[in-house]
This record gives sequence, structure tokens and C-alpha cells, in this order.
Amino acid sequence: MVLTNNQIILAERPQGMPDDNTFQFVQAEVAAVQEGQILIKTLYVSVDPYMRGRMENAESYIEPFKVNEVIEGGSIGEVIESNSDQFQVGDVVTGMFGWQEYYVANADEVRPIDPSIAPITTHLGILGMTGLTAYFGLLDIGKPKAGETVVISGAAGSVGSTVGQIAKIQGARVVGIAGSDEKINYLIEDLGFDEGINYRTTDDIRHDLACACPNGVDVYFDNVGGDIADAVMSQLNRYARIPVCGAISTYNQKAPDIGPRVQQTLIKKSALMQGFTIGNYSNRFKEGAQQLGQWLQEGKLTYRETIREGFETIPSAFLDLFRGKNIGKLLVKVADRQYE
Repeated sequence: MVLTNNQIILAERPQGMPDDNTFQFVQAEVAAVQEGQILIKTLYVSVDPYMRGRMENAESYIEPFKVNEVIEGGSIGEVIESNSDQFQVGDVVTGMFGWQEYYVANADEVRPIDPSIAPITTHLGILGMTGLTAYFGLLDIGKPKAGETVVISGAAGSVGSTVGQIAKIQGARVVGIAGSDEKINYLIEDLGFDEGINYRTTDDIRHDLACACPNGVDVYFDNVGGDIADAVMSQLNRYARIPVCGAISTYNQKAPDIGPRVQQTLIKKSALMQGFTIGNYSNRFKEGAQQLGQWLQEGKLTYRETIREGFETIPSAFLDLFRGKNIGKLLVKVADRQYE
């Protein structure tokens, strides 16, 4: 029987915020499974802010998406046909097969998941790229020490919420910046953050930061850039460290981002500001995954997921990232497992 594969392709490169014209739903026949290959049925799809950058035809740390091709991204699926000694029907795997219902993969394109260790969705979140991003960005660049103050923007997202918990494990004082009272309550009541600032309702974020950080800021984990980053810069301590993970506030701007110059602040404070991507640490993924898994099993880490239902909801779920509608990791459930 020939399977029909529903796919979402990049129809055109967006100017500003992506819209319905950016994406197109198409269908294609699923190719035959050759020697050494497996057929995967997609179960969950990840939507992530970095994907917006890949929609631009611009040089970056990763190649841009190609127009009229399937949008690539982290996914979890189930093997429903195998012509490989490495995988059996019913195995759960993760890889970058993206926004489509089926994918024929070579065995080395995916890695297996053990569903008995943790829910499979964690491998797109706290035990996957977002958890590793938090782990390496904070510990390798931020280097928080006990008693220091760590500030995180985008703190209720999948990366930010993990950063804050790891900072607490290190004995730091943690202040999270997020965009709703619900998110602030989640950070403080569920995750143990010491303070939270709702940037949408504050009248003076610099004043609120000064109150929340009476001893200044030692580490600023930046996920958003823009005005929030400018405000945190004014509170930096000497020898502060700034891991720059993202700048989601600027991703949909049509004009180049312009703001205060940071050089004088960095000089005066002898501060370190370093951008990074998770690919910088690819040779250490095993280390990070083991430590995150241990903390999760010990109850030192927790997580929340926002899960949308249905393949057709993937584009709108992606746009919800920029509307601030998710708490924790945002995923789309495409199908149930067949072989549980």
C-alpha cells in the first residue's frame, strides 16, 4: 500500500512576522524503504524560535531553509517499517525529519529513545536540545556561583525555565523575566525562582530590576535581546557574564535592530558577553544529557510542556512562540503510537 505523506513546505520567505502565505500544505507519496533504511511515522514535532532565522536567505550558523522544501526541525517518531539491523518496528526515535507525517530515514539520521526512562516528549525539551542549550550556556559561559544573582529573560520558555532551575542547583539567586502573571507565578511557585518581573505590565523595568536584584546582576542569560536586554545591562556587576542564547524580540523586525551600544558597559564592568549555539557543544552532548537526566530523576529539575494537537496546527503553534502563548516547551502532537 502506498502511503500519502502530508508535508508543510516553506512557500516564501517572510518579511516580518510569518503568515499563512509563508507555509503551504502539500502531499507526496512515501518512498519505498531501501536496504539500511527505516520508515518513521511522526508522533511529535518541535517548533523553536531559531527556525525563524532559517526562513531568511542569509548567512548564519546553520543553512537557511530552502523554498518549496519541507521545513526541517526536531521530531519524534515511531518506526513502522524497518529494513535496518539497527531498528525494529515499534522503536521510538528522534531526529530532524521536521514538518511531515512520514519520513524514510537512513539508520544514522536518527537516534533511539527509551520510553521507559522518561516521557518521550522530554527528548525534544528538557532532555533534548533545549535542555542542553540551557545546561551548556549557563554553566560554560555564565558560570554561576553560590550567592550570585542570575537574571533570565524569556524565563518561562523551555530554555529559560531550565536555566533558572540549574542556577538554583548551583546556589544562585534567580530572577526571571516573562510576559504574564501566570508565567511569573509558575516561575516562583513551581520552579523556585526568587523573583519575577512581568515585562508587559511593569511601568519601569529598570526600577523593578533594581528592586529584584539589590546586589546587582552577576549573570544575565539573554533569550530575547531588545529593550529588556538594555535594561539588564544597567544592573551588571563587575565581572558579570552574559550568555547570549537568543534575540526573539527582534526576529520579525523588517529593519535592522538598533539599540544602545554595549562596549562601554562591558569595559567598565569587565564583563563577558558571549553568543553561542548548541552545536558548539556537540562533542559533549552525552555529558549534558546524563547530568540533566540525573537531576530530573532526583527531582531537582521539573518541566512543563504546551502541546497542540494535530498536524494542521503546526504553523499556528510556531507563530504562538512569538505571541508568548506557551509555557515551557511548545510541541505539536501529530499521532499516537501504534506499538505501545
